[in-house]
Amino acid sequence: MNIKHLLLISLFSFTSLFATNGSNLIGLGSKARGMGGIGIGYSHGAESGLSNGALITSVDKTEISIGATLFMPDVTFDNGMGGGSYKSKADMNIIPEISLATRVNEHFYFGIGMWGTAGMGVDYRSHTDNFAMVTNLQLMQFGVPLAYKQDMFSLSITPVIQYGSLDINYETPAGNVGSGVSQDLALGYNIGAAIHYDDFTFGLMYKSQIDMEYTSQLSKAMGGFGVIYTNDTLSTPAEIGLGISYKYDKNIFAFDYKQLRFADAKGYKDFLWENQNVFAFGYMFDAEDYALRLGYNYAKSPIKDRGLAYSLENTLNLLGFPAIVESHITVGATYHFSPIVSLDGAYVHALETKQSADVYNPDGATTRKIEAKHSQSSFSVQLNYLF
Repeated sequence: MNIKHLLLISLFSFTSLFATNGSNLIGLGSKARGMGGIGIGYSHGAESGLSNGALITSVDKTEISIGATLFMPDVTFDNGMGGGSYKSKADMNIIPEISLATRVNEHFYFGIGMWGTAGMGVDYRSHTDNFAMVTNLQLMQFGVPLAYKQDMFSLSITPVIQYGSLDINYETPAGNVGSGVSQDLALGYNIGAAIHYDDFTFGLMYKSQIDMEYTSQLSKAMGGFGVIYTNDTLSTPAEIGLGISYKYDKNIFAFDYKQLRFADAKGYKDFLWENQNVFAFGYMFDAEDYALRLGYNYAKSPIKDRGLAYSLENTLNLLGFPAIVESHITVGATYHFSPIVSLDGAYVHALETKQSADVYNPDGATTRKIEAKHSQSSFSVQLNYLF
């Protein structure tokens, strides 16, 4: 593998270790994460503002939720050259979340929220094969869900402002390459709908693609090695999804399906990511003073082995984009201290997945096998207040 290939691999290692479904968290908020990421066809109150804004119409007066997730990915990579596996030391992140929803009158509801949706940094300072790469990416979305309810129908639109920051720093034989932190603000929107019929709730949602421009990050870093690369855009992919839930006595059963459109997202499509189909199954037992949750989330890896003709893309994806986890098992609970104060908790574990590919050696004739392994654990906690 030549120095240009190694640089490409390293540069793109900042985007995916925060990922669960591709580069997205499986759910936003402790209730959703405890139910396998359920959030399209079942309401979690104020927490639902970004998942499906139409579901905030379940709030009676005003609800505020404040929480965070401790996210711990475990990623290793074996380059097949006899040196063994390398482990990323960027193995812990804190993801914040705050949301509010209020009922204005019989028909109108609005909310406001701030959600950490992606962000990580890789630290390869002890691995010179990776150019002592240190990177930091952070993404935060600010949304204002506006919802209208008429009888059993609810509709919403959520304007979204996404903030992103990116810093890439690495070492070459010629010295240090880096331009400091690059930041961007970009606009997007979400559309949601819900139908409440008897003990059933049906939901639909669409999220727009958001293009983020990180000036002088990718292009300057590539230019440090004489590689012409003009794309400084990394897009948050569009999403489309549907969900259904059914309540029987104190039991709630829910199912969500959504598609993440990586194949159309700038940056991801350059490295041949496929659209990802996500299936979430959730259950909740809702007692008067507490609730218990279980869930399962499955999404096939959007990264495929493209064969020897795409050795570079295979290596980039498995070393730099190891978003290969597929199965997530979740548990969660809520305890009500009073009618107005409650506390949520959730634990999510993504089972270890490994993926390999045959790639060419630098001589262009012989081959070797590379392999990535990826698992995740996370703990979420959230305080809710009704008034």
